[in-house]
Amino acid sequence: MRDVAEHAGVSVRTVSNVVSGYSHVSPATRARVQRSLDELGYQMDYLARGLRSGRTGFVALAVPFLAEPYFAELAQAVIRAAARRGITVLVESTGGDSEVERRILAGGLTNVADGVLLSALSAPPDAVAGAGSAPDFPLVLLGEHGVGDRFPRVGIDNVAAARTVVEHLLEQGCRRIVALGRNGSENGRERTEGYRQAMAAARVRQVNQLVVPVDDWTRKQGFEAVRQLLDGDGGPLPDAVFAFNDALAVGALRALDASGVRVPEEVAVASIDDVQEAAYTHPPLTSVAPDLDVIAERALTLLDEQAGRGSAGSSGGGGGGAAQEPTPFRLIVRESSLRARQD
Repeated sequence: MRDVAEHAGVSVRTVSNVVSGYSHVSPATRARVQRSLDELGYQMDYLARGLRSGRTGFVALAVPFLAEPYFAELAQAVIRAAARRGITVLVESTGGDSEVERRILAGGLTNVADGVLLSALSAPPDAVAGAGSAPDFPLVLLGEHGVGDRFPRVGIDNVAAARTVVEHLLEQGCRRIVALGRNGSENGRERTEGYRQAMAAARVRQVNQLVVPVDDWTRKQGFEAVRQLLDGDGGPLPDAVFAFNDALAVGALRALDASGVRVPEEVAVASIDDVQEAAYTHPPLTSVAPDLDVIAERALTLLDEQAGRGSAGSSGGGGGGAAQEPTPFRLIVRESSLRARQD
């Protein structure tokens, strides 16, 4: 830093402020210091900074499956947001294993990171002992699966998102709408609830037999569930499939195509996640798009706030309940659900 300060004609403190991202530096001075940093090839010594500040400059992000497009895109959004703050992200895959998630909730990644962002999949509400107390390290949950009420959580409103999809299908004239994806998860329960609310509001009866359970939200499960549905008792076909995520929807589209069922003319398909793949399926898939950049920014802000308080605490203060912070979403309508309304 002394070399950079001499090269730029400023104080060492000014160089430190620029490197640390301190906001109260004039644009001209910041540009001059940055030119010197670039010309001299300055690299931050993160170990030395950590020894002085007590912080590593790393955050840990734990997601269930990096091979699934949604979690890969979520990780990319977190990495982008962290880079703007000068933070490095360490990524861990949990495999959706409740024991791995339990260890993370108990502080299993805090030896390498200042805070943890966890996209939980299966950890139960009692995953951490000492119910009613706050964790003693910064932790924020990403997505819709909660773990009790002690951890701040950032994600879309699952019930509202599901309701939005089903209302769109109803507007297209669909009435026999299959809900594909019920399982034991909180996500599955909430998306089923959104489906039921929309169907009830439209006064559509006989919903129970149209809720199709699956084990996992994967392409294979979507394909097999819809193929079994099509090979069923010879009753009337559904006229729409609401898949609880895009992976299930991709499997459903493949099963419908393999059976010679036209989408959307005979069966419309829509889902939630809007991964990049959704725009390139055949036909392109209608899907709810969470704002991943907003989720990432808000989650990192909550980590910063917790670190400033010296512990995780909760967004509400104390152990009394860290409510979910709903983030924006929008329905991206594509060809898979657009069909002539049948009056």
